[in-house]
Amino acid sequence: MRKYMLELTIGIVPVVLIFFMYIGENVIPLVLFAALGFIVFYAARGRGKLAATSMQRRRPATSETPFSFDQIGGQERAKQELIEALDFLVRREQMAKLGIRPLKGILLAGPPGTGKTLLAKAAAHYTDSIYLAASGSEFVEMYVGVGAGRIRDLFKEARVKAQKSGKSSAVIFIDEIEVIGGKRDGGQQREYDQTLNQLLTEMDGIHADEAPRILLIAATNRKEMLDSALLRPGRFDRHIEVDLPDRKGRLHILNIHAGNKPIAEEVDLQRIAAESYGFSGAQLESVMNEAAIYALREENEAIGEKHLSMAIDKVMMGEKTDREATREERERVALHELGHAIMAELVRPGSVSQVALSPRGKALGYVRHNPQQDQYLYTKPFLNGQIMIALGGAAAEEMFYGGRSTGSRGDFEQAMSIVKTLVESGLTELGIIDASMMTREGWAAITKSILDDLMAQTKMMLEARRPVFLSSLQTLLQEETLSGEQFRQLIRSHSAA
Repeated sequence: MRKYMLELTIGIVPVVLIFFMYIGENVIPLVLFAALGFIVFYAARGRGKLAATSMQRRRPATSETPFSFDQIGGQERAKQELIEALDFLVRREQMAKLGIRPLKGILLAGPPGTGKTLLAKAAAHYTDSIYLAASGSEFVEMYVGVGAGRIRDLFKEARVKAQKSGKSSAVIFIDEIEVIGGKRDGGQQREYDQTLNQLLTEMDGIHADEAPRILLIAATNRKEMLDSALLRPGRFDRHIEVDLPDRKGRLHILNIHAGNKPIAEEVDLQRIAAESYGFSGAQLESVMNEAAIYALREENEAIGEKHLSMAIDKVMMGEKTDREATREERERVALHELGHAIMAELVRPGSVSQVALSPRGKALGYVRHNPQQDQYLYTKPFLNGQIMIALGGAAAEEMFYGGRSTGSRGDFEQAMSIVKTLVESGLTELGIIDASMMTREGWAAITKSILDDLMAQTKMMLEARRPVFLSSLQTLLQEETLSGEQFRQLIRSHSAA
């Protein structure tokens, strides 16, 4: 019916205009008035730039492949917490007997790439719900009221789609919730505040006895930025931390992504999981993908150990570059990296996985460390050891050249960051203090004191291993890469001598 009315209107309007022009009437005011009325009508329906864009146009109903919790690795604790929260939607009668109020919102907080979006998709599949996804940036516009309108449209669309599909619930996922849910500063005319106010209103309008039920799942990696009104019970009832996976979790993720790839028999994924300390799920997926690309380049039928090792380096440092350094630069870089590696073996034996002289990313060389086990609490001796490893490169340059180069800049930044951790944790001579009350002069004094003392210790320890530098230097210049075992063998041979 609407189609015929539109066609009839399109046919009548030109005829009317031509008639008025024929009888000598001025049609310009009429055209302007009609155009203004059309703009107002178009904006009022939420289909123009001055109002909320229709969510139904931007989110057509699609039959997505079901995604379950079994397809997510490395987040067992987060999955268990989420499943427990989702049971309020699945086991309704049992929850009603106990008088338990269904949850309205679940907040997933954690670093990027840890699987927050995948958890939301799996939640929709687990509860047999309609799934709608949006990003916080979609609700931000320069025009006041646009974001609030889009929030209304999103919740309305979730209810309509659930009813049409015969579903009893719908899951709305908003990524980057901090964009619209940031702390308010009191200015009630800001577009962000109006959007947040509308989101709070919609969440308050979710009732346990209405059908279909709406569950809002939001994700952020900056939870501290969110407004307290959004985080209170009754809105986001559950806050689930989605952290970086531990070694067991990394192995699980690697096995998942290795399922559709030919892996050589000699590949030890447990070793790869150990070497990829601090990697997120997205980075581990990239490691497996890059390893497959390396195997394709070499026309191998299976992914080997070296392909995975190169893939870890690429994800961590970047692709190899074709920079050509002079002989003197290569020697300086080699000695610099050997300083890091020797110091690492002295502080934590067996921790060096590879010493490389090949340019990768912005680095002219690098040392890849292999932590023995995941660690979350650090003592003062451990952090001092980390600083000494970072200073090892600059100390080696001073030993052989009498001065440093700009290649130590990143090492010094890392060392000063660790000093800041020491101070804030009360592990320095200053004792337990409020770091925010320290002056710049105070920071400079404590940083200089700690780094100068540790630099002196580093130089003394490396000077005693000067022969290791000389023998390893030629090997590294020729091979460009030393494995951890090769490097430790060189140290053992000189220690025996």
